[in-house]
Amino acid sequence: MTVAGGLADLAALARNEPGLQEVLGRSGAVLAVPESARPVIVAALTHATTRSPVVVAVPTGTMAQQLADDLAAFLDPSDIAVFPAWETLPFERVSPAVHTMGDRMRVLWRLRQGENAPRIIVAGTRALLQKLAPGTAELEPITVTKGAELDVDAVCEQLVHFGYRRENIVEHRGEFA
Repeated sequence: MTVAGGLADLAALARNEPGLQEVLGRSGAVLAVPESARPVIVAALTHATTRSPVVVAVPTGTMAQQLADDLAAFLDPSDIAVFPAWETLPFERVSPAVHTMGDRMRVLWRLRQGENAPRIIVAGTRALLQKLAPGTAELEPITVTKGAELDVDAVCEQLVHFGYRRENIVEHRGEFA
């Protein structure tokens, strides 16, 4: 998918802004930007640097999703990933939502993919502070291709290991039958 020419061009023009050039590559550099200009400036920074991924920390998960949505006007949406926080607190005896676990795992898996890795990761501070379970970064997704022969018992065991629940009928995310 390509980005609309006009907005993508705006981000390309902004990367030549002297103030932006001044902070590039400087450790501890601070750049004050009005909220309405953040998406174009973040996109310009992404264009101006060879570092990848660029991690953008914002105060909340809602703000992270909003910024990611806005960035899609300036960058290819496949280059942007939102790293969500667990909805639960560490002392609560409730598991996080399955889709949140999946979204976090997808971002971690994409980081290891080279060409498929996101150029920019947007996350709320809470998401960045939450620990990952040991071995999380090494997990590989289950890949099923047309015509492939699978060991059903092994796939079921792997799904259970990944946190899915075996049910007679699948009615919700995180279930398999």
